[in-house]
Amino acid sequence: MRQVRYGTRFENRRVSRTRAAGFTLVELLVVIAIIGILVGLLLPAVQAAREAARRMSCQNNLHQISLAIHNYESSTKRLPPAWTKPSQSGDGWSAQARLLPYIEAIALASAVDFSAGYGDAMITVDGAQTRVAGFRVPPYLCPSEINDRGRYDSSGNPEHFPLSYCYNAGPWFVMDPVTEVVGEGTFLPGRWTRFRDVLDGLSNTLAFAEVKAMTPYLRDAELPGNLAMPTEPSEICTLGGSFKLDTGHTEWVDGRTHQTGFTTTFTPNRKILCTQSNNEYDVDFTNIREGRTTTARTYAAVTSRSYHQGGVGVTLMDGSVRFVSDSIDLQLWQDLSTRAGHEHVTVPD
Repeated sequence: MRQVRYGTRFENRRVSRTRAAGFTLVELLVVIAIIGILVGLLLPAVQAAREAARRMSCQNNLHQISLAIHNYESSTKRLPPAWTKPSQSGDGWSAQARLLPYIEAIALASAVDFSAGYGDAMITVDGAQTRVAGFRVPPYLCPSEINDRGRYDSSGNPEHFPLSYCYNAGPWFVMDPVTEVVGEGTFLPGRWTRFRDVLDGLSNTLAFAEVKAMTPYLRDAELPGNLAMPTEPSEICTLGGSFKLDTGHTEWVDGRTHQTGFTTTFTPNRKILCTQSNNEYDVDFTNIREGRTTTARTYAAVTSRSYHQGGVGVTLMDGSVRFVSDSIDLQLWQDLSTRAGHEHVTVPD
């Protein structure tokens, strides 16, 4: 009730008010359903945008590595070896370790002693001593890598950290410890090379490519003599060796092919499926690790892999970065991995 004035009189009148109507349950369910449909439509686009951003960041890492290679060569007048046996005891360092000063990892590089093995190299982080091998190097890791985590020893201390970018070790043959003959790749075990040794041309030769961390692999079968390069993935399973579940490409300090290299035995992301203990794994293969014998030859089928749909990122020796499709012709892929094969190739865009 309220009073209304008429001249000098006031009268009480009832004022009706209309109550605001709310959503019914059916209307609310319809709105929720529409929102769900919109989210379902937008989610793939958001995921695609995120993957595109990760892929671009990954290519930026490859570009940084390619610049490091050129700066290293400009400074030392040679290219880093893939692996070298230390003059003292221990396991040999990788090409990635030698590139540390050129990817702005000066402090980490200062803790490296190439004359000794990487096992005892230490660095102080936040006031505590930790192994250089267990240190995470951001430019060596793709943002899409799902195993961006370290390996730990039995005491729970950081032991090794994986990587996503590895050097070109050639198609299959890596080294012969008897004759000291090395393979056809651009980064060689125990050898310093130069740009002038890349006779096929810097723009036609692979430098680095993506790999997946923590790859299962077969190693140290130590088969004698000359091993023919496999043509089918099933042939790898018959070569044997000791099976390692998840330690391939987990040691950025180790210069051996199964840790910091790749070969072009098979095209990118080709599945090499072998059964171990009733489980099927996508594996790599190394006949014998570099430096582990004085007689058997090192052959390796270490496939370039990535989490990017349709191919892998690579950098060529001229410093350019490309995305190579999984469907690339195998012979072309292998020709790109030889430094002096005298092939006539055209790098796909």
